[in-house]
Parts: sequence; structure tokens; C-alpha cells
Amino acid sequence: MADLDNLTTRQREIYRFIREKIQGRGYGPTVREIGTEFKIKSPNGVMCHLKALQKKGLIHREPNMSRAIQLLEDPTAAPVTQGVPMLGRIAAGSPIEAIEQDDELSFNDWEGAPDKFALKVSGESMIDAHIQDGDFVVIHRQNQARDGQIVAVRDDEGEATLKTIFREKNRVRLEPANKTMKPIYRDKVEILGVLVGVVRKY
Repeated sequence: MADLDNLTTRQREIYRFIREKIQGRGYGPTVREIGTEFKIKSPNGVMCHLKALQKKGLIHREPNMSRAIQLLEDPTAAPVTQGVPMLGRIAAGSPIEAIEQDDELSFNDWEGAPDKFALKVSGESMIDAHIQDGDFVVIHRQNQARDGQIVAVRDDEGEATLKTIFREKNRVRLEPANKTMKPIYRDKVEILGVLVGVVRKY
């Protein structure tokens, strides 16, 4: 297990800032946010710290994605339990910010699933797909999807929603499954994952 004691003071502060952002809102900070928080004027200065954290096995960064910082290991975390991590709420209406929570949605027939996470649906835009307000959707974590798949996506403003995705010439159409609602159009979106299950409590 990685040890925070092996980090410099600034690296430890940045790591904790990243962890707080991911735990608080569901995704990591941008290089600019880190620079602003720690008064680091140069993006290269921030990148040096991020590369050090990555080299020490604490974070992973996806290339060409400004917010794609993932925690690989949390030395202060409690032991992992089995189940699907409960990341928060997702809109099935107007987009809302996805907020990560320290919770877990557990299934007897689904053991530890690091490639899956759960979100609680808020709204009625997917009712014709039998996804209702208050349901839990299980998402397979991936950044690609085919047209016509129901996906959890986040746009460049950090808003998340559950919709059926279709790519048009110069934009993405996020189609609700509710005849009374209109599609949402975005220039680009970040695909968080593809729907693989729906759980409903009665």
C-alpha cells in the first residue's frame, strides 16, 4: 500500500485536495483548479506534482481529459466491502451535478464490481425505458458507447444526466425516453458509462 508519508508536503496537500473533490462531487479537479487552490501559476508546476502522484501509484490521469483524475489507492480509506459503489444522484430530467457519496449499493448476486457504479435517478425523462424517479441504475464504467445505448454522461460544464445517446454531424443528441420531453443537445460530452441494470425499491 502506498504511504502518504513518502510524499512531500505539497504533494500530500494536492492529493488530499483531489480526494476531497472526487468524494465531494464525483470527479477530480482540473489543473487550473489545483493551480488556483495552491497558488501555482504555471500549469507545468501542477503537472509535476500530478506526475509524482501518478508515479507513486496514487492517481491515474486519462490523457486529453481535463478532469479525468482517478484515485488508484487511498491509504486512509476503510477496507473495501463488496457491492457496487453508490456515487450519488443522476438526472432523468434536466441535468444536475453528479455528487459522489460515501455509500454502497449491495447485491447478493453481484459481488465486488470495480468496473460498475450505481446512481439514484432523479426525474422522469426515462420512464418509457422503465426507469423511474427514485430507481437505482447500475452503470458499467466505460468512455465509449454505441448510438442508441442508454448512458450516463457529463457535459463540459460538469452536469450529468442519463439519456440515450446519438451522435449527429456536429453535436451529440441526448434523447429522453419520455414523449413529453425534448432532446438535449451538446457539442461534446464525457461518457461515464453504459446502463447495465435497474434496481427499484417498492
